[in-house]
Amino acid sequence: MKRMGLRVAALLLAAALLLSGCGASAMPSNQAAEDSWSYATSDGAESWGYYEAEAPAEAVPDRAPGNVKMIYTADVELESVDFDAAANALAALTAELGGWYESSQLNNRSRYRSASYTVRVPAEQFSGFCARVGEAAALRSLSRSAEDVSERYYDQEARLSTQRTKLERLQALLERAEAMEDIIALESAIAETELVIENLTGSLRHYDSLVGYATVRVRLQEVSRETETETAPIGFGARLADALRSGATGFVSGLEDVLVALAGVWAGLLCLALLAVAAVLLLRRHGKKHSAAQQPPTDADGNGKQAK
Repeated sequence: MKRMGLRVAALLLAAALLLSGCGASAMPSNQAAEDSWSYATSDGAESWGYYEAEAPAEAVPDRAPGNVKMIYTADVELESVDFDAAANALAALTAELGGWYESSQLNNRSRYRSASYTVRVPAEQFSGFCARVGEAAALRSLSRSAEDVSERYYDQEARLSTQRTKLERLQALLERAEAMEDIIALESAIAETELVIENLTGSLRHYDSLVGYATVRVRLQEVSRETETETAPIGFGARLADALRSGATGFVSGLEDVLVALAGVWAGLLCLALLAVAAVLLLRRHGKKHSAAQQPPTDADGNGKQAK
């Protein structure tokens, strides 16, 4: 009877583990206990009892405001006429605040260079980095966001504590098992529990990384001149002066672009000009021959002969 009870207990335990694994995603966040098996003695007779385990005291997280888990992210766009100096300044700022580049990409295929960086800085330095990133280059845009993952984090933490308690009890059962069938079933349940613990531990480490270090995506663009930040003019005179200044700047900029474009295609324009000159000369030569052919023949005295 003792061996039969142990087999039944192991099979029911494996089924309970399977069901708990399938329903892990749907488990409410306030669930702090799971079903478990325990060895008990009643009137001197050994038996295996099934009960709903109470959550240990350490599994209940402290959800005080100081323990809120926040993930900070930001997107920054910079531009500079001195690309190398701006890139070096951004790297120096990141190192000064204790951060690093998680990834970086340089685009040098076009006329002006651009770069994209994924910067990781300590969460406590996030605001400082956003406030000083404009020192590296001209700041064109900055967007920030914060996500509260406290509920998900502490839910994972409570589940991890419960799974560790379950693993200890399964290991205790394995030490007392005698039948090979019971040993195999318990070892399978232990392996599944260890896999769940490994996944939960990895998930918490990922959250710790995101919470401990903010993520800032930075795009740096090289430009010929920095974009001017305009303020709304007050009064007709100020508006007129601003319009004249903008028009003059636009005209000069457009003229420069035309000259630069012409300089880039001068060889083609020269070929077209030579072809045009050659075509004009050929047309003139052909026109002279045609005019000479249409004139009437002349006699020895230079008088034209009339056709009879």
